[in-house]
Amino acid sequence: MIEGILAAAVAVIGICLAVALWDSNRFVTITYELCSDKITKPCRLVLLADLHNKSFGKENKRLLDAIDGISPDGILAAGDMLTAMRGADYSHALSLMEKLAAKYRIYYAMGNHEYRLGGYPDNYPGMYEGYLSGLKRAGIEPLINETAYLPECNIAVCGAQIDRAYYRHFKRRPMEPSYLPKLLGTPDREMFQLLIAHNPVYFDAYAKWGADLVVSGHVHGGIMRLPVLGGVLSPALTLFPKYDGGMFTENNSTMILSRGLSSHTPPIRIFNPGELIVIDLKPGK
Repeated sequence: MIEGILAAAVAVIGICLAVALWDSNRFVTITYELCSDKITKPCRLVLLADLHNKSFGKENKRLLDAIDGISPDGILAAGDMLTAMRGADYSHALSLMEKLAAKYRIYYAMGNHEYRLGGYPDNYPGMYEGYLSGLKRAGIEPLINETAYLPECNIAVCGAQIDRAYYRHFKRRPMEPSYLPKLLGTPDREMFQLLIAHNPVYFDAYAKWGADLVVSGHVHGGIMRLPVLGGVLSPALTLFPKYDGGMFTENNSTMILSRGLSSHTPPIRIFNPGELIVIDLKPGK
């Protein structure tokens, strides 16, 4: 009896390790379609999130080839393309952004890892300045609580950088109704408002602010996914988080939550491959 239980446990562990090795080194492509009468011309966007300096093949060739095959009108980068660790390498993340910027318009909003580099420079000497200057040399101006307008499509893309206090472990800090308007201003309701906001936990606040579409990341799909239960653990150390990946709605707002391309601490994914997301925005109801 005991031997049988041990054998079964070893088999389960072996399967999980094999799946973790497989899922941690691949990604799947997921497509979403959204229509709005505010949109005046179809627009195809690719959403990247939580790369954490991962490279899929040499110089991220597999990822770049997949994006080129999609032929997007632009790239949404929803943060944590690198990892905030003292002296950590960010060359894969920067190289990917440089190569993409040579072909596509990039709308880059910061995640908590980029924010941490900039907010605590003594802990990460030179990293934020080096990464940011590399992005700017490539022609990428991060949307740090700023908006870029796509006039041909009537789409306003806003990048939100919320305070690190909103990334606390265990407990969700309430977000005051006035916080986002002070941070981002008042959105023009005649435009389709696309908000890049790394932390999906505050979807209700983003919806109240006036976002038609929110794109997020951060949760990594819960690291491990289980049938019915979904993602197991969020970065805030919340078990079975409400928002772990997929599409959600709140009143007139939609959120597309990427399960991310990679992970960190632990850098594994189980039954949870990385995601490359395609978003087709079209005129109509």
